[in-house]
Amino acid sequence: MRVNRILLSSALVVVALVVQVSVLARLHLPGAVPDLLLLTVLGLAMVYGHVGGALVGFGAGLLADLAPPADHAAGRYALVLCVIGYLAGLVKPESGRLKSATGPMAVVVVAAIGSTLLYALVGALVGDTAARHVGLGSLLFTAALYDLLLAPFVVPGIMALARRAENDPLAETNSQAKKPSISSGWLSGGTGLRIGGQRGGLGGVKSGLKVKAGKARTARAGRIKGVKRL
Repeated sequence: MRVNRILLSSALVVVALVVQVSVLARLHLPGAVPDLLLLTVLGLAMVYGHVGGALVGFGAGLLADLAPPADHAAGRYALVLCVIGYLAGLVKPESGRLKSATGPMAVVVVAAIGSTLLYALVGALVGDTAARHVGLGSLLFTAALYDLLLAPFVVPGIMALARRAENDPLAETNSQAKKPSISSGWLSGGTGLRIGGQRGGLGGVKSGLKVKAGKARTARAGRIKGVKRL
């Protein structure tokens, strides 16, 4: 990943995690908690692609695993967001711009449900059965609902910032500076030399023709004079 991607992704992930832990988690909404970190990973993955989305998701998930008040094994959410970021990056269009909001909203719903299921599955593999007591069905519904309501205020802005960082004006200036430039003075100088050479050549041809014509006249005059002498 390039430096501008790393800096932007790190800043957005940290801000999203702080807001989620300090604000959204304290709203005490029924069911799941709105996952602002997931939306941030989705927005970046749909601009950076599957490789960038997987890297951003892994870093964001690992940071969430280590940040308090985490009550699960480290690496669990990192694995979930790494897979979600990779899959979300696969829907990135070739032009880098999405034509409608239907695609991103569908990605948000699928990612919310998929991340909840994958998190519960990984928890079941490591012996965490908390999802059984809470109710997996209500978690899936509320996670998809909260993330879908929050997505229009988060995902477009993150994608716009990511695209703006991709079109770095400093990088474009440096690339243009590296290209070989041809000055108009060089062209005019070269043209002048060629034209001058052609003019000189024409002048030489003309002078040569004049000399030949003069010799022919002299020879003809000598012949005439010789005839008169005879």
